[in-house]
Amino acid sequence: MKILDQFGQFAFGGASISGEGAGYGFGDISKEDSISLLQYAFDRGVKIFDTAPIYGFGESEKRIGEAFKNNREKVFIVSKSGVTWHENKRVDMTNDPVVTQKMIEQSLRDLNTDYIDLYMVHWPDERVDIRKTLEVIAKAKHEGKIKHIGLCNTTPEEFKLASEIDKIEVIQSQFNFFEQDVKNDIFPIIKSEDISFMSWGTLDKGILTGRVTKDRKFDKSDCRSWAPWWKAMDKESRYDIVARMQPALEKHGLSGLDFAIHFNLSHDELSTVLCGARNHDQLDGVLNSLEKKVTKEMLEDIINSVS
Repeated sequence: MKILDQFGQFAFGGASISGEGAGYGFGDISKEDSISLLQYAFDRGVKIFDTAPIYGFGESEKRIGEAFKNNREKVFIVSKSGVTWHENKRVDMTNDPVVTQKMIEQSLRDLNTDYIDLYMVHWPDERVDIRKTLEVIAKAKHEGKIKHIGLCNTTPEEFKLASEIDKIEVIQSQFNFFEQDVKNDIFPIIKSEDISFMSWGTLDKGILTGRVTKDRKFDKSDCRSWAPWWKAMDKESRYDIVARMQPALEKHGLSGLDFAIHFNLSHDELSTVLCGARNHDQLDGVLNSLEKKVTKEMLEDIINSVS
């Protein structure tokens, strides 16, 4: 059995509860509200909680650690190395082995735990041979500080090199209706190696749900208010496609959220959809959507309506 299969098809995205910590996050949410939401997710059956140090400059990890300090063994926590920052909060992306070791130890402290269930290299770093990075992570695994190893946003070449050092059990990459590049290079690895694939960007930052339109305003602590990659993205064409989808969605009694989630789940290579939520209603929406029966024929009809 693939490692993620035993925990259900949904993972809670921890960037959504990073709040005023800034970094990579999606708007203001207090520590108290974050912890309440995390505990509510657990009560509703969510087992996988994905985070990274850059989410709120450590706030996401700390809040997850606080939320599950009394039932740590009942949740599957994912964190990452490779995106750190300087004292002035300038972001630094590096897979330097020394930095990796420091990030593992800091994440253990911030998560208030003795181990991390799945630890991933966040992004490739052309300056560093990933085998050196993996040697540090594999050592932590041998010491019991990490249970499983994964790669985010990886390439076939990096996967091959990393696999020389230890078993890679999960790949996490962007995947949604608008972003399907991984079908060409990553999905063949998922099939041949029989490992888990987790999608981030499942809702395309809210565009696919229809909640994010050209008129949407964002909090200062929401990365969509300032991030260069968001400003540079061709969003207009996506807004147009989502608008043109609406008649077909209504025909099948579905929402944009339903389509986004079930489009991903219709791919056999995918084990887990990663989605964030900032309140109980948003989380309920995602979990209720997962319960719906959406056929491939329905999805094909919706896709054909905008092709």
